[in-house]
Amino acid sequence: MKKLNVAVVGATGMVGSTFLKVLEERDFPIGEFHLFSSQRSAGKTITFKGKKYTVEELTETSFDRGIDIALFSAGAGTSKKFAPIAASKGTVVVDNSSAWRMDDDVPLVVPEVNPQDIDWHKGIIANPNCSTIQAVVVLKPLHDRYKIKRIVYSTYQAVSGSGYKGLNDLKDCLEGKAPSFYPYPIVNNALPHIDVFLENGYTKEEMKMVEETRKILGDYSLRITATTVRIPVEFSHSESVNLEFEKDFDLFELKDLLSNSPGIKVVDNPSENLYPLASMAAGTDLVYVGRIRRDESLESGVNLWVVADNIRKGAATNAVQIAELLVNKL
Repeated sequence: MKKLNVAVVGATGMVGSTFLKVLEERDFPIGEFHLFSSQRSAGKTITFKGKKYTVEELTETSFDRGIDIALFSAGAGTSKKFAPIAASKGTVVVDNSSAWRMDDDVPLVVPEVNPQDIDWHKGIIANPNCSTIQAVVVLKPLHDRYKIKRIVYSTYQAVSGSGYKGLNDLKDCLEGKAPSFYPYPIVNNALPHIDVFLENGYTKEEMKMVEETRKILGDYSLRITATTVRIPVEFSHSESVNLEFEKDFDLFELKDLLSNSPGIKVVDNPSENLYPLASMAAGTDLVYVGRIRRDESLESGVNLWVVADNIRKGAATNAVQIAELLVNKL
């Protein structure tokens, strides 16, 4: 297999460092390897596959060296500025920020759901929001079989979704210190407030889930509502997903469909107290589904409990999977 020249932008951050771990685990075919960061983190040394690399400051000339793929996780502002520069030099950017997700000219990709969309990229491919990724992996086979009419999302999201600031706030609050990042102590609380509030009363995170789900599934007729909540868990987002279908369904057939769909592990045996847990998903790349039951208030509705590691499948692993799709095309 041909080796590609790869760069990681934001290499010292939480998702950036997980990029490195996942690239190594999956033995991605890397030739030259470059690590970039802000001026503050430049000069640090990182070991990858037994070799030491020095992190360089990201500049406008960083991509003047024949880089094939660049994995970005450095914030929307950095992506807005540097992703087009990279693309202009022939680099394909897989961007983990919110900068390009809803751009009509940029594919928003989850490899288990819409891998074909990478075919129309123009140098930039967007990695969806972590809470959206795990949801659509489950929704795709159900939408194909039963045609979803309406989705109600209620999420219970780990503090690592806020990066190191969230993890540090949880640690500080457990030690009795005041929060420095969240508006209230995260310990002993569930904060119905992720990202900023918008004029319609929803948060930006909630509207991301609504808009990104429609784009990824390619169905803008879907009726979707969301409430996103931050809870005192380090890793893995948990989601209650309520669906209404156009078609009736057999519950055993639905469970079998999910069990045989890519990227999904069904854990659903209430009699043995078996259901997906955040601790079960942490450190893995699967999307776990359980508590699968009919919504008895609807003619054709189902309730699901969906859990996945937000830093791995919800960010780094999904981006590396996109890069894997690009390997043969490049």
